[in-house]
Amino acid sequence: MSPKNELPVAWSRLDVAEGLCVGTLVTERRGYRLEAGEVVADPRERYSCRFSVSTDLAWNTRSARVDVVGPRGAHVLELVNRSGQWTVNGAAALELEGCVDVDVAAAPLTNTLPIRRLGLEPGEHRDIQVAWVDVPELKVTRIRQRYTRLLPEDGVDRYRYSDSGYGTFELTVDRNGLVIDYERLARRIS
Repeated sequence: MSPKNELPVAWSRLDVAEGLCVGTLVTERRGYRLEAGEVVADPRERYSCRFSVSTDLAWNTRSARVDVVGPRGAHVLELVNRSGQWTVNGAAALELEGCVDVDVAAAPLTNTLPIRRLGLEPGEHRDIQVAWVDVPELKVTRIRQRYTRLLPEDGVDRYRYSDSGYGTFELTVDRNGLVIDYERLARRIS
């Protein structure tokens, strides 16, 4: 199934004083591209982030670029995946070997990758290893995530996301796998 909506969507951050994310999903000839940006203005942190993630037609991440402007200035992170072999800013990243997805913490858009790729039925779950990008620090770590597809509610698909570092959250998604509501973190406003 190809995504039909290439219009940007926007999310309001729920976990910071002021935060707004805008993102889109673009169908390309050889895969998909996620484009998003986020601005956060909070007493604890202020930054802007822009990222792009490219996948193949099976939703496997091929590359990601994350640009951040924050307290330490402007920084760029580039990730490339060639058949499970990752590089971070051109250097081999053996700790990411075998990861299929990138999860950029800046916006709920990258949750679309495993949701689309896994094709879970209600009641099914899958554990995956992902290259998780902390924003605004741009630190990359390997993290195990679990996605469980729940029964739809009011015509909306639902998933439970969990990992050992941040906990468990419920996600609702539209027909394209784009997050509508990310419990305690973000809510779609358009």
